[in-house]
Amino acid sequence: MSSIYNVLGLDIGDKRIGVARINTIAQIAEPLAVLTNDSEFVAKIGALIQEHSIDVVVVGMPRNMNGEKTKQSSSVEAFAQANLVALGKPVVFQDETLSTVVAESRKSAPKSMEDAVAACVILEDYIGVLNGSNHV
Repeated sequence: MSSIYNVLGLDIGDKRIGVARINTIAQIAEPLAVLTNDSEFVAKIGALIQEHSIDVVVVGMPRNMNGEKTKQSSSVEAFAQANLVALGKPVVFQDETLSTVVAESRKSAPKSMEDAVAACVILEDYIGVLNGSNHV
C-alpha cells in the first residue's frame, strides 16, 4: 500500500445501508451504523466522512456467483453516482459476493447491525485486494 488512509465501507440495500470503517494500518474493520436508505442518507454519511476523516468510500458491488454484474449492480452504481460522488471522496467498488452470508455467520454483533458487519466484510476484502491477497 502506498499511503495510509481511512476507508468507509457501504453495503447498499434498498431499505438499509450498512456502514463500516477501516484504517489501512490497523486493518481491523469496525461496524459503525445501519442507516435508512432515505432522503437523509447523504447528510448522515457526510457527517460520518467528516467525523472519521475518511479518504475513500468503498461500495459493495453485487455480482452473481459467476462474478457477473446483476440488475442490483446497476442500481448500486446509480445510487453511488447520485449520492456519493458529490461528497468529494473517491468511490471504489468492491465485489460483495457472499458478504451478507459471511456477516450472518459472525455472531459478534446484534442482528440489527448485520448490514454494518456486511460492510466490514466488504472492507476486509478490499484491504485483501490492496495487499495482494484474495481475502483477509
